[in-house]
Amino acid sequence: MSSQDFKLTILGSSAALPANNRNPSSQLLTVDQQHYLIDCGEGTQLQLRRFHVKIQRIKAVFISHLHGDHYFGLLGLLNSMNLLGRKGEIGIVCPSDLKPIIELQMNAGGGRLQFPITYIFTDKVGGETKHLFEDERIVVSGFKLKHRIPCTGFLFRQVVKPRAFNAQFASQFEIPLAEIPKIKAGASFTLNDGTVIPNTDLTLDPPEPKSYAYCTDTRPLESTIETVRGVNLLYHESTFMNADADRAKTTFHSTSSQAATIAKSAGVGQLIIGHFSARYTNLDDMLKEAQDVFPNTVLADEGNEIIIN
Repeated sequence: MSSQDFKLTILGSSAALPANNRNPSSQLLTVDQQHYLIDCGEGTQLQLRRFHVKIQRIKAVFISHLHGDHYFGLLGLLNSMNLLGRKGEIGIVCPSDLKPIIELQMNAGGGRLQFPITYIFTDKVGGETKHLFEDERIVVSGFKLKHRIPCTGFLFRQVVKPRAFNAQFASQFEIPLAEIPKIKAGASFTLNDGTVIPNTDLTLDPPEPKSYAYCTDTRPLESTIETVRGVNLLYHESTFMNADADRAKTTFHSTSSQAATIAKSAGVGQLIIGHFSARYTNLDDMLKEAQDVFPNTVLADEGNEIIIN
């Protein structure tokens, strides 16, 4: 496995408004070269082009909630995929109200997508994590956040890879090529003298599966701590600095130190803070506030790639 098989790219990090050379919320999770888009604010497709992402490799889109800065870029992206000849299905994990919005806009323009969309709705995500999406690379669960409208966090866990055949044993035990797929599938191997070589001696442990949690637009919640406990990478919004904590509470957002407290309490590997209010042009002080609580914190700078090893 290469060091870039589980990678997050920041496409947009601004709250509400595009401001201070920051775009509205969007991120790209890449697992084994397959892309998963998380939120799709205005301008997302331009950011995808800017960072040389092959948009037809986007297998699914995850929309946390229906404030415009988290989904206004989606229709344009879908239209571009269509113009570029996409035929393969795409999954959209979202609130159910998004489906008629997309259909209304497409119908109003007399257009029709040439590829199928599979909708998976987040409406029933409640206090417990809920399975939402799964393929051969990742399993995604949703969990409830607390914002002014229903909002869903997403927990991405890499599927455990099969054990790898240890090639050095192929010649040592004279293992026929036909037996190797069986060993990879879990079988042991019996030598001519009847000695059984257990599968664990013939194969190598797979890499530890990686995990990523996305917590946007929310007040800090105790429930989030258990949900994201031990993840390799946590994104938690920090719209405001501590001096504006009252504003954060009123608008159902979090401060930088509140985000860091969640990360520290949950024992995560690394924290990314983002969804920055337009009132802040320089984010150095915000980063310091978070790092004072949880040192392994980075800013969601656009174009930043966070590789989980």
